[in-house]
Amino acid sequence: MANKSLFQSITSVLPRATVVNEAGGPAYKMSAKHELAQMAATGTFGNVYFASAQNQLDAMRKLIDEIDDNEFLAKLAVYSRERAYMKDMPAALLVVLSTRDTKLMHQVFDRVADNGRVLRTVFQMTRSGQFGRKGLSSSLQRAFQRWLNDASVGKLLSASIGNDPSLRDILRMARPTPKDDARRALFGWLTDKPVERWASATADHLPSTVQSLVAYRAADTAEAQTLIAGDSLSKVRWDLLADAAKGPLVWKAIARQMGPQALRMNLNTLLRHDVFKKPKATGALSILGFAGTDNAMIDYVAGQLADRDAIARSRQFPYQFLAAYMNASDEVPSKIKTALHDAAEIACGNVPTLPGPVIIGLDTSGSMGCPVTGNRGRGGTSKMRCVDVAALFAAAILRRNPDSVVIPFDTQAYKVKVDPSDSILSLSARLSKYGGGGTDCSLPFVEANTRYAKQAFAGIVLVSDNESWITSGRRYGYGQNGSTGVMTQWEKFKKTQRGHGIADPKLVCIDIQPYGSSQAPERDDILNIGGFSDAVFNVVSSFLENEASRFVREVESVEL
Repeated sequence: MANKSLFQSITSVLPRATVVNEAGGPAYKMSAKHELAQMAATGTFGNVYFASAQNQLDAMRKLIDEIDDNEFLAKLAVYSRERAYMKDMPAALLVVLSTRDTKLMHQVFDRVADNGRVLRTVFQMTRSGQFGRKGLSSSLQRAFQRWLNDASVGKLLSASIGNDPSLRDILRMARPTPKDDARRALFGWLTDKPVERWASATADHLPSTVQSLVAYRAADTAEAQTLIAGDSLSKVRWDLLADAAKGPLVWKAIARQMGPQALRMNLNTLLRHDVFKKPKATGALSILGFAGTDNAMIDYVAGQLADRDAIARSRQFPYQFLAAYMNASDEVPSKIKTALHDAAEIACGNVPTLPGPVIIGLDTSGSMGCPVTGNRGRGGTSKMRCVDVAALFAAAILRRNPDSVVIPFDTQAYKVKVDPSDSILSLSARLSKYGGGGTDCSLPFVEANTRYAKQAFAGIVLVSDNESWITSGRRYGYGQNGSTGVMTQWEKFKKTQRGHGIADPKLVCIDIQPYGSSQAPERDDILNIGGFSDAVFNVVSSFLENEASRFVREVESVEL
């Protein structure tokens, strides 16, 4: 008779943990492609709880060296930019491609460097020498030249916003040959060359938008600036007008030409420039320095933020509105903050309905208090923490799938009573306040197998940084037979759910930090996703609908 302590039937479905994670607990090593894809969807080259920015860069270069598939790198660069909405990671992958496959680099260059900010990032990373070169190769130089000559006037003006490096630095090193006198004059103006050095172009060859911008910056009064801004410059980015704006009157005109996204991201800037106040009164009131509230301006901004049709068209999810709400100063008018709440509620309509209720395991441990984009120094660190993003994700899924259950956890599972009348932002804020201790990722599964064992669920969604290191009553996070606690409890959950008629329950592990290991290995019933972008909602929905959409396959499905 075989030794049952060694050869239990469950052993065959419980793979042993293969690595130790950054917290010192058992975990499963991802494939190089999967780990790099996760990093490209979550990494920001900022200092996170368990890894420094330098660690991330070193890990990325090591993974790239292991992957002998340049087409995958090209697709990943596009995925990271177009679907995960990252900036630094796709730029880094583009620089890598410039050293490994110039044809593919040219093929995806414009899709990755889709605006001036990413173009400047590619330039900065190239000059840093971190990816094998310190200057523009002839091939990379041609890519920059093509971008600079093909970009619209508006795109070039937008690219001129920002320094270190500046667009002037790029133009001087890329040395594009202007395609006509209009472009020659524009390049001369952007690089601050004297007009006499623009030959054969003259100042008259400058595009009309640029001429209007020059006139705006030279205007003597706020009234003159306001007229120009509202007429000839109504389509340019507001940032181009900001530095020269002569007071609140001009700033009100700038606010009215901002799109909803720019308004949402710059509420504190508008507050600082008195956009929400009326001009000071004359007479006795002026002695008191009295300035009334500009209700018309407040109504305009609030209306733009919570425009139901615009939110539906843009397919925005609640994340952006939570970020704006968290960053808004206390002095931002309450009507505008209420509009952010309303907008988040409207955006919940863009979250897909899942094929059935799920258990949502919400990690609220201490490491989840790290800024979601990492510590990037004073002025560059987001107020959004990993736990805020995770809580919002859980709240959004719960709002669209009300029979689901959310379980916050650290080293204990917390009981949550959901108030249906709570707004999505209030619910998210309440969920994010639980916990703060160590991490036991198996706890939501234990709860599912005990308290909720009589209910049917389509699966479990675990939102965490996957740094589990504790399992109550077991050695440092291990489950049965050397597996993780998550895998031991997952197999029990599957068996229970099959008894409820759920033939194929699914586990989704959403990892919002780029650490490169998971609490569950990639299998037909398990999906590991890296990222906290809007794309995650649709990936989760597709997987629970039994579509074969693995995370790496999502990347490989990108058309070049």
